[in-house]
Amino acid sequence: MHLLFDLDGTLTDPFLGITRCIQHALEDLGQSPPSAESLRWCIGPPLKKSFVLLLGPKNENLADVALAKYRERFSTIGLIENDVYPGIAEALDTLQQSGQILHVATSKPSVYAKRIADHFGLTKYFRSIHGSELDGTRSDKTTLISHLLLREGIPSGDALMIGDREHDMIGARRNRVAGLGVLWGYGNQDELVRAGAFACIASPSNLLEAVSNRLLRSTLKH
Repeated sequence: MHLLFDLDGTLTDPFLGITRCIQHALEDLGQSPPSAESLRWCIGPPLKKSFVLLLGPKNENLADVALAKYRERFSTIGLIENDVYPGIAEALDTLQQSGQILHVATSKPSVYAKRIADHFGLTKYFRSIHGSELDGTRSDKTTLISHLLLREGIPSGDALMIGDREHDMIGARRNRVAGLGVLWGYGNQDELVRAGAFACIASPSNLLEAVSNRLLRSTLKH
């Protein structure tokens, strides 16, 4: 089976990098930035949409400028203000050894996603890393997953999306891909189940069992 992993909130915890870069961007625009804790909701959705909401109706036209200022800091400092979740590397190794084929499917620009995977020694686990373009193309998870399936030649029934936010589950469902929610990131079980997750797991150590159960269910259907 092909396992499509979200990055932020699923493989790594980007809290410091993302929140500090958002604060930096807003400060540069003369705005008073919210506290880091109150920016947790920005982790997961496409960032430009978050800036539109943060700037408000009077300044939403500055979202592109804010995004550029965010990237000034993120591309040099913010992307390594990040931590791999405990147990992730071991879980990825176990899944790979069991014969699963792993991919990254993130709304983050590919150029950053690849640098993060390289920095933390995760690249070796993945056949491919797919993200958005810097101009925002494929930042929507539905479009991104569709692109990944087409590019890699993966039938939707042979794929499983693994992520921590509703966007991951919605994107999976719209591509007829099963969605597995993880609870160590930035979403919660209600959000994930409402968005279409067939199950949710509390720890990376539960990944192999959840994937195996899904494979068994698919086998029994046929």
